[in-house]
Amino acid sequence: MRLQSLILLTLSLIASPAIGQEAKPEKIFPYPTQRTDLENGLSVLTVPFDSPGIIAYYTVVRTGSRNEVEPGLSGFAHFFEHMMFRGTEKYPQEKYQSVVKALGADANAFTTDDWTCYHMTVPSSALPTVVEVEADRFRNLQYDKADFQKEARAVLGEYNKSASSPFLILNEAMQDKAYTTHTYKHTTIGFLADVKDMPNQFDYSKKFFDRWYRPENCTIIVAGDVDHDRLMSLVRKEYGGWERGKSSVTIPDEPEQTEPRSARLTWPSPTLPVLYLGFHIPSADPRNQDIAALSALAQGVFGETSPLYKSLVLDEQKVVLLAADAELKRDPAMFTVVARVRQSADLDAVRKRIEDALAEAAKSPIPVARLEAIKSHLRYAFANSLDSPDAIAMAVSESIALTGRPDSMEERYAAYDRLTPDDLQRVAGRYFAPTNQTVVILESEKSK
Repeated sequence: MRLQSLILLTLSLIASPAIGQEAKPEKIFPYPTQRTDLENGLSVLTVPFDSPGIIAYYTVVRTGSRNEVEPGLSGFAHFFEHMMFRGTEKYPQEKYQSVVKALGADANAFTTDDWTCYHMTVPSSALPTVVEVEADRFRNLQYDKADFQKEARAVLGEYNKSASSPFLILNEAMQDKAYTTHTYKHTTIGFLADVKDMPNQFDYSKKFFDRWYRPENCTIIVAGDVDHDRLMSLVRKEYGGWERGKSSVTIPDEPEQTEPRSARLTWPSPTLPVLYLGFHIPSADPRNQDIAALSALAQGVFGETSPLYKSLVLDEQKVVLLAADAELKRDPAMFTVVARVRQSADLDAVRKRIEDALAEAAKSPIPVARLEAIKSHLRYAFANSLDSPDAIAMAVSESIALTGRPDSMEERYAAYDRLTPDDLQRVAGRYFAPTNQTVVILESEKSK
C-alpha cells in the first residue's frame, strides 16, 4: 500500500555523504544490459552481475489496478497475483510448489497500481527448469470455478487482515477523494464491495487474464550469473508459441482539481491521530524536471534533516512520524505528506506548520548546499542499493514498469543532477496550491 511504503521509505533514510566527497559517475546504473524482443512482443533482458551460481528471475506484467476500468470489477490485477500460483495441467499447484522447493527457490509476487511482478531467486543451474515452469503458468494457467471462488475468498481475507490497520482506510479515503475519474481512485486491492462480489465474477476473470497476460505486455529480466544467448534459446523454446493479445482499453484521464477536498475518519480502537495530505502531480516521466524537483522537495521540506522534522519530531515531539513522497506512477500521481501526531489537540497546529512549510518552499529557494546534499543522497542511496541480483532485477523492473524502458533511471538521475533551487521553488508554487489539496484526518473514536 502507498502509505505503508512511504513510511518504510522514511524509516530507511540515511544521512547524506558530505558535499564534494562523492565523485558522480557518468551512469547511475553501472551494469551492462542486453535485450532481445521476440516476434510475439515478449521482451527479455539480462544483467550480468558477479554473483557466482545465483540468478534473479523476474517477470514484469505491465498491468496493475490502473488497468481495472470496468465499474464493479476492481481488484483483479491483485487477484491474479494469487491465482498465478494455482497451477496448470502440466504443473498443478502441488507439483509447481514441489519443483520450486526442490530448486531452493525464493519465489513470490506483488502487485501495485501500475504493474504486477513475479520473481524468484534461484541457482543459475536451475535456469532451464525455471524457464519451463514460468512459461507454462503464463501460457497455460488453469482453474475451475471452485478454485476461482476459493482464491477470491482468500483475497477478501487479505483485505480484512489489512483492514486491521488504519492505514488501509487512510489510503482508500485519499485515493477515493483525490481522484474522481481515473482508476487510481481505488487502491490496489480494490473497493471492498468489488472484493466481496469477486466470487461471482468467474467469467470476467477469464477475460481479464486473456486481456493482460500476453507476451507484448510482459518482460523477463534475469540478473546475476546468466548468459544471454543460453537464456534466449530456452525462452524461444518455451515462450515462442505464446500468442499476442488483441484486447485494449482506454484508461480515463483525471480532470484538474479546482477546489480543496477533505475527509475525516474514525478508528474504533485507540490509535494515534494521522494527518494525510495529497497534491496532484504529473506522471513519472524521468525527463520531466518537475518530477525530479518534487522528489527533492519531499526530502528538503520533510526529510530527517529538515527544519520542520527537527522541530515537530525531535524538539517539540508533537509528531512521531513525518514523511513525504512524490509518487512515481505511469499516470499523473500524488505528492503525499503524512504526519502521525501524539495528540488530537495538535492536529490543526501541525497541519498549519506543514502548509506553512510548503508555502515557504514556494516563496524562498532552498540553499544551494542543502540541495546538493539532497541530490548526493538520492544518487548515493540508489547506487548502494544495487548489491544483489534481486536488487538489480528490481531496479530494471521498476524502470520498465513505469516507462517501458530498462534504462530510464539514467534520465531520472540526470534530471536530479540538473536541479537548481529555482526549480524547487517553481514546482512548490505550481503544485502546492490549496485548490489542489486533499486532506484526510483519522482519529480514534475515544479521542474525540
